[in-house]
Formats: sequence, structure tokens, C-alpha cells
Amino acid sequence: MAMAQPLRILGIDPGSQRTGVGIIEADATGRLRCICRATLVVVHEETFPLRLKRIYDELAAIIDAQAPVEAAIERVFMAKNADSALKLGQARGAAICAAVGRGLPVSEYAPNAIKQAVVGKGHAAKEQVQHMVGILLNLHEPLQADAADALAIAITHAHLRASELRTGVPLAAWGHRR
Repeated sequence: MAMAQPLRILGIDPGSQRTGVGIIEADATGRLRCICRATLVVVHEETFPLRLKRIYDELAAIIDAQAPVEAAIERVFMAKNADSALKLGQARGAAICAAVGRGLPVSEYAPNAIKQAVVGKGHAAKEQVQHMVGILLNLHEPLQADAADALAIAITHAHLRASELRTGVPLAAWGHRR
């Protein structure tokens, strides 16, 4: 079953200091268009719980304003230390709660799967991801890294979702988790 109207997808690159947000539209032909991109800078909040609240509140406001119908987020990877991993997990939780609280299904993708889908190499450099996101979305201005990563996550979801529709192979076979 093909998409009759463009599908609006929210991509989230979670972080305890900066969270990248990107929304794209994917039409039935596979054409992608950037709707919005932002970086939520929360590092200056007085306490860590206030950072989480700000991620939740700002992401919820973006969802309300831009009306995506699906969301995709980067899966947790090993951080430099346990404290960083815990904080990243909490930032992911705040972002997931904002999306689910607004009725969006949330899909998760591993960092290597995102790089593979966007660049063609699972171990691509951040600069390569930024460059390909710009090409795929026909963006001519420089992209901030966190926003580019969020757009890459949304692009990954759009590509894999389209592959599921074409082939009938479920997203789970592509490394997707809901």
C-alpha cells in the first residue's frame, strides 16, 4: 500500500546537553523534503531534571506546531562512561515521552544503521552524514551536527518504511525496534 499523501516524520538525536530535532516529509515517490530542524540546547539549565523538562516541553511544542505522524530516535550506544550513558538514556526517555504523549509511534535505530541508510557505510564520519543529509534534502546552507543527525534518523525511517511497503519485509528485519 503506497502513501497517498506525504508522510511527516520526526527524527530525534537525543543528548543531555543538546538534542537534535528534524522533521521531513516523504512522498509516495520517495522524494524527501525538510520541514524543520532545530537543536535544543539545554546545557545551561540549573539542574539535570530541568534539562529533561526542557527537552520534553520544547519537543512537545515542535510536535504540536509541525504535526508529524511518526517519530524515529537513535538507539542508545555505549557512552564514554556510565554517568554519560545514564544521562543519555534519561534524555532519550524525555524525548520518547514527548512523542508518545502526542500519540506518535516511535521507532528506534542503531547509529550504524542510520549511517548505512544515509551514507552507505555503517562507520561513516559525522561530516559525511551531514553532507549526505544536505544532498538528500537539497539543503544548501551548512547543517548543525545535532540537527543533521536528527534529519538522518528521519531519513533512515523514511527509507526503511518505504522498503517495507515495497518488499513486504517488516521493519524489524532492518534493525528497527518499536
